[in-house]
Amino acid sequence: MVDVTDFGEFETAWCPGCGNFAILKAMKQALTGMDLRPEHVLFVSGIGQAAKAPQYLNANMFNGLHGRSLPVATGAKLANSDLVVIAESGDGCNYGEGGNHFLAALRRNIDITLVVHDNQIYGLTKGQASPTTAEGFVTKAQPEGVPSSSFNPVAVAVAMRAGFVARGFAGNTEQLVNLIQRGVAHRGFSLIDVLQPCVSFNKVNTYPWYKQRCYELPADYDPHDWEQAMKKANEWGDRIPTGILYEGDRPSFESHFAVLKSAPLVKQEFNGDVFTSLLQGFL
Repeated sequence: MVDVTDFGEFETAWCPGCGNFAILKAMKQALTGMDLRPEHVLFVSGIGQAAKAPQYLNANMFNGLHGRSLPVATGAKLANSDLVVIAESGDGCNYGEGGNHFLAALRRNIDITLVVHDNQIYGLTKGQASPTTAEGFVTKAQPEGVPSSSFNPVAVAVAMRAGFVARGFAGNTEQLVNLIQRGVAHRGFSLIDVLQPCVSFNKVNTYPWYKQRCYELPADYDPHDWEQAMKKANEWGDRIPTGILYEGDRPSFESHFAVLKSAPLVKQEFNGDVFTSLLQGFL
């Protein structure tokens, strides 16, 4: 039986009141509730305050380059499909530096879960605008306001018919636990975009701001209805829907490869002669 304490307790470098704490708590509860042991889970992260989250978990972890968590997570899943692979970083890391990898993961539908701490700002590098920052938002780096429109990750994911698309809120831990569990259980690529207040550098999108606007999708909402999902994914402002926006049934990326059907690559016998023969073909 897995206990939440199995994932450890660590001193963090986050600001008091940061939304990252709630996401970390939800992650521990979600994995514990699924009876997943730390050694059965791999976290892959990039750079940023959100990317530190896996460092505060007792589990397998690979901390890579800025925006490059998804390629590593993809390789890990293809090598060892028995692992539960979770990529976890911020909105800047995943949608900015990692934007192209994000699009590739949506297309491939690799069986990994991407949890994005979306605070609409770059927290580690002191508050410049990220891809999800609202147009007109004033920062030290954009003193006249952000000139670009904000990137809507869930709308892009639904438009590309990603396997599983959800939006959570760090102020609603109970719902977030369920979204993480549903995302991990889904066979294919799962995006969980978590609205997360940054108490130091984002004085607009605060806990009260979100609580006045966020609402849970009703029980009769059908996440398999693509057109309805597109409408909800684009709903933002006075009301912001949270929950599972879309869930499809596309086959996962790794299911296309016959070599992976017998066993994970790491458990298959290595044939040195075949490998040498392949190398000879490039000489």
